[in-house]
Amino acid sequence: MTVPSSRLPQDQADEDEGPMFVNNAEVLHEYEVDEEDLPEADDDGDDDGDGGDDDHKGDPDDFDMDLAGDGFPEHDDSVHTFTGHKGPVYSVACSPTDTGLVATGGGDDVTYVWRVGDAESHKQLGGHTDSIASLAFSHDGQLLASGGLDGIVNIWDSSTGTLKQKLEGPGEAIEWVKWHPRGHVLLAGSEDVTAWLWNADTAACMAVLSGHSGAVTCGDFTPDGKTICTGSEDGSFRVWNPKSGESTRVVQGHPFHTEGLTCLAISNDSTIALTGSTDNNACIVNIQTGRVHGTLAEHSKSVESVGFSSGLNLVATGAMDGKLIIWDLQTLQSRCTCEHEDGLVKILWSPASQIVYTACLDGKIRAWDGRTGNCERTFQGHGDSILDLAISRDGNLILSGSDDGTARVFEF
Repeated sequence: MTVPSSRLPQDQADEDEGPMFVNNAEVLHEYEVDEEDLPEADDDGDDDGDGGDDDHKGDPDDFDMDLAGDGFPEHDDSVHTFTGHKGPVYSVACSPTDTGLVATGGGDDVTYVWRVGDAESHKQLGGHTDSIASLAFSHDGQLLASGGLDGIVNIWDSSTGTLKQKLEGPGEAIEWVKWHPRGHVLLAGSEDVTAWLWNADTAACMAVLSGHSGAVTCGDFTPDGKTICTGSEDGSFRVWNPKSGESTRVVQGHPFHTEGLTCLAISNDSTIALTGSTDNNACIVNIQTGRVHGTLAEHSKSVESVGFSSGLNLVATGAMDGKLIIWDLQTLQSRCTCEHEDGLVKILWSPASQIVYTACLDGKIRAWDGRTGNCERTFQGHGDSILDLAISRDGNLILSGSDDGTARVFEF
């Protein structure tokens, strides 16, 4: 999951309820207004967050946000601010092979590929009719996948911005996209209770993973590429054989989660999965046997993001209660709790150190030492909630997308 479902736009089913009137009995006071103080007729004051007229979506030259205005902190730690989007930036991704190449997707239905430090290098990628929910570069950096709430996955040449494939099939919104660790095979989860597997070079559908009874909210390949794991809104965790498309393990019911899954992570040795849920808990599951090894139960709100440390026997969980908790994987006991001012939407272990980065609804990114729980640094610059976070492969650049309509790059 790139963003909690509550942060994504929903259908406005009640928009056309008709005119509303106020009767005289409801009037508390009357005031006289000077006509000179009224706005011009063509000044519609559009502040719905989608950037106004759809004809101007995604044009960075038309972006009028005053970055020094209300809502933005006076102190800005970012080294690059991208202002091309016309609405919230829901998804971000860093190239695994080119440190400066990044991608962002937003509520304006547009994806941008751009280079850190070069304001003129952006490429605008259309092809979607709804918000971009997830982005991912292939393992070799050659391809970029964009998954939209329109149910479409587009495959782009990351260097030229050329649309190479349009992957169709899912009947509802795409929740997330993931690449095979060594090939051009793409996995995507959908709200239509299925996950899809495609050959991205040919657009051929390799398998439709069907078995969940709710939206497939999270999933990934194991690092060895031999297995697929998915989690669902129905509270189940499934293990799949990617060659046959068959489910080999189903974990559901006691002692597993009691509510829907929001996120999952897989250990580097491809044996253990860590899952998070709206039941406020995280669970440790053996992928090969389906056995639940334990429950991590110290959060008081939905667990939105989880992750394994690359070098130590530590895992981290982040939740909407504003807590980042570091756990000992052997004892399943919490080692430290890191408090935030608001809910966490994403946490990421640095690939180059034992730093854990947290993306918070208070608009700040924090770097925590996973061994001690000390906050090493706080990054400011955004004027609204952070919705997604990515880290460059060398661990030096942090890329964030926000409800304020900007994407920002920070250096650590």
